[in-house]
Amino acid sequence: MTNTNLRPLLDSMESSLKLRCQASAEKRAREAEKEQKEFKEKLMRAAAGKTELDGAASRVKGKSDAVQRDQLTCLMMAGF
Repeated sequence: MTNTNLRPLLDSMESSLKLRCQASAEKRAREAEKEQKEFKEKLMRAAAGKTELDGAASRVKGKSDAVQRDQLTCLMMAGF
C-alpha cells in the first residue's frame, strides 16, 4: 500500500478518535453537572435540617427559661 492509500484510513481513525474523545468529555461534563446538582440538593437539605434543629433548640431553651422563671416567681411569692 502506498501512502496515499493509507490517508483515508488514517483520516477515518483520527475522526473516530476525536468523536470518542468528544463523547467522553461530554459524558464527564454531564456527570459533573449531575454531581454538582446532587451536592447542592444535599446542602439545601442540610441547611433546612440545621434551621429545623436551631428552631427546636430555641423552643427547648425558651421552655427551660420559662420553667426557671416560673420557679423563681414561685420562690419569690413564697418568700412574701
